Amino acid sequence: MLRRCPAAVAGQFRARMCPVTDDGLNRQIEKLAELIAGANRIVVFTGAGVSTESGIPDFRSPGGIWSRFDPEEFTIYRFLASPETRLKQWRILVESGVIADAQPNGAHFAVAELEKLGKLDCVITQNIDNLHQKAGNDPDRVYELHGTMNHARCLGCQQRYAMKDLLARIRLDAGAPLCPACDGILKPDVIFFGEQLPAEALRQAVDHSRRCDLLIVVGSSLVVYPAAYMPTYAKEAGAAVAIVNLTVTDFDSHADVVIHGKAGEIMPLILEAVRQNLGVAGGDAA
Repeated sequence: MLRRCPAAVAGQFRARMCPVTDDGLNRQIEKLAELIAGANRIVVFTGAGVSTESGIPDFRSPGGIWSRFDPEEFTIYRFLASPETRLKQWRILVESGVIADAQPNGAHFAVAELEKLGKLDCVITQNIDNLHQKAGNDPDRVYELHGTMNHARCLGCQQRYAMKDLLARIRLDAGAPLCPACDGILKPDVIFFGEQLPAEALRQAVDHSRRCDLLIVVGSSLVVYPAAYMPTYAKEAGAAVAIVNLTVTDFDSHADVVIHGKAGEIMPLILEAVRQNLGVAGGDAA
């Protein structure tokens, strides 16, 4: 079941900036680049901080979705309760911009380049925007723990629809959308509060986290569980853990490398340092 940490639920989570000198930043980048160059099974775990740099609004941060809408509106129980509630939820998701024509940023391209370099085992993401796939990651290597807004599913006949095609056929001003095939309830393929995470994606994520030799957290404050357990699983299994995030996380003290900054700016720098370590010419990630 999707859970938020108590501090986040109570609105007590504070973004705390950790200033890093240029020399300190360069040392951490070089250290992470060396870890990447020496690793064979790298897992990258991404959160909303990667998506926000592509213009997709965050849910929990100040000014995010939950500051404008009640998160309790996104329980599966309310979704099933009435057509009026479903319509409100559909409008919030559609109008929030999470299915806008957003484009990958430097962090997405850097992660995709790690795959091209033969270093990436998989991407585990909390994001629902499909930007890793757009950047070039193999979809079979991307585990979407919170689902995707790229599709919707009928809760009756289980027919799955591409979201862009579906929105071209339905009118939200006419009420909560119904399945074109059977008039069943249509639900965006994202995980609402109160729902279980997709079992196979979660199983694969846990398995890959426990078998990697390096897990890199990118753009996640690590406050939403069970997804945020992934670095713990990796660390317990003996892997190195690195964190690239704008703000401090509760896992920073356990990580081998911590870099505070924008993922879209930091990850290309890390990638360039990795190329230098491997003696590989520069590519297109930026």
